[in-house]
Amino acid sequence: MISPAAVLAVDIGGTKVDAAVVTSDGTVLRASVARRETGRGNDRATIAANIRAAAEEALAAVPEVRVGAIGVGSAGPVDLPSRSVSPLNLPQAAGLTVDEVLGGLVDGPLTLALDGTCIALAEHWRGALVGCDNAMAIVVSTGVGGGFVLGGRPITGASGNAGHLGQIFVRTVGDDVAAATLEAVAAGPGSVAWARAQGWSGETGLDLAASYRAGDEVAIAAVRRSAAAVGQAIAAAATLCDLEAVAIAGGFSHVADDYIDLVRAAAAAASLHTYARRCRVVPSGLDGDGPLLGAAALALRA
Repeated sequence: MISPAAVLAVDIGGTKVDAAVVTSDGTVLRASVARRETGRGNDRATIAANIRAAAEEALAAVPEVRVGAIGVGSAGPVDLPSRSVSPLNLPQAAGLTVDEVLGGLVDGPLTLALDGTCIALAEHWRGALVGCDNAMAIVVSTGVGGGFVLGGRPITGASGNAGHLGQIFVRTVGDDVAAATLEAVAAGPGSVAWARAQGWSGETGLDLAASYRAGDEVAIAAVRRSAAAVGQAIAAAATLCDLEAVAIAGGFSHVADDYIDLVRAAAAAASLHTYARRCRVVPSGLDGDGPLLGAAALALRA
């Protein structure tokens, strides 16, 4: 199939939705970039309306560009058989179908995937995973997500949620199952909450980063705790899937200049087999356009 000249990329998150027109060579047309709120406080109709409004604004900004497909990446879980999304941070939008929201905008296919799958596709296409046929991308931010490329192809699983790394368990806490997930331990809000429970007085991930740079012992412990958990998860994924590399993206991965180094060391320490220790841990090769590039790659593949 001949790729369209450009595609509409849509990234649905727990707080916002981004949309843009992206060319077949991976250029995000800056004039088309649009953003609207999603947010836990909004009802289903508002969330759906804002998603469509962002998409319509992106298309309207570049009317001269032929757009032949739509790619949608969404926070999970997703359900590919029903073509619906149920982001954990948007409970009122549970089961929202992409065809209901975005249908009819372009004359071409509309393809959905987990946002982690899209990030993996983007890194494999234009980022840190170029040339790696067996790799994973991880996003450490307000939550933790991920996606696989195995044998050079994205792996989605039965429902589309393969790579949803945030809900695996790590060896850092006790009997509380929910608190033992990678996301609860390693993401920004969980790290901030843990630091505050230890007596730290800051309130945000940015505060934690500043305290880390200033040498605050609790902030240092919180960042190392996060990195250790991510490293453990990478060791498990690399052992299970025999990965060549893992790329780490997301705002909280920048909480410390040596965060990736800490993760890399933790992954090596947690890997029992030589082949798993060979898995490279690298920072994302993309800028903030990564989610949109991933959604575009999804559409271009379709």
